[in-house]
Amino acid sequence: MSSLHHVQRIVTALSKEFAIKDLGPLHFFLGIEVTYFKGDIHLNQSKYATELLKKTDMEMAKAINTPLAQNHGLHEEKGSQVDASAYRSIVGSLHRSFMQAPTAEHFQAIKRILRYVKGTLQLGLRMITQSPLRLYGFFYADWGGCATTRRSTTGYSIYLGANCISLASNKQNTVARPSTEAEYRALASATAEITWITYILRDIGVTLTSAPILFCVNLSALYMFLNPVPTC
Repeated sequence: MSSLHHVQRIVTALSKEFAIKDLGPLHFFLGIEVTYFKGDIHLNQSKYATELLKKTDMEMAKAINTPLAQNHGLHEEKGSQVDASAYRSIVGSLHRSFMQAPTAEHFQAIKRILRYVKGTLQLGLRMITQSPLRLYGFFYADWGGCATTRRSTTGYSIYLGANCISLASNKQNTVARPSTEAEYRALASATAEITWITYILRDIGVTLTSAPILFCVNLSALYMFLNPVPTC
């Protein structure tokens, strides 16, 4: 649990070196809203999402439960062209693809995502103060999920106790031929992230009570990790 006395000491020390101003408890920062509860805080982006829906005239759209159809089949060039500037302004907020030459099919996919956002405005991350100092993570790989490049997607989420402190989902740099290769790359990315977090915790004086754990559901990738054999 944080100590107000130590927080004030840090603020006082920083004010001697930098021109800073203590604005009190955090409520809004970089598009993230902070709501305080007893023993925890809740982080969400409802204000940012609402403004995005208003900007795109999707405020009255019907909410939907999934952001994308399971077999969407989106490709680089399929369908009629749309206003690239309008598309990019929306996509930039959602971190989506197909920026070069968007089509009507891509625009419909974006509208579906916005409808999904409409139904998840109040969702967010809960951060609990009283939680064990256990660092662990999960990862996955969507093998060949990109219909255009056939590249796989790496995803992972890292937890400190009950709190999710890092998560990512990115396309892998190259095409993985077997699914084991895609899983192994995802495993390596998650391992690198956990290692980096352990260094950060060490630098700020946080001592872990046990070794970090990374959960793996792919036995082939696990065997490769435990017994790496160099290939020519």
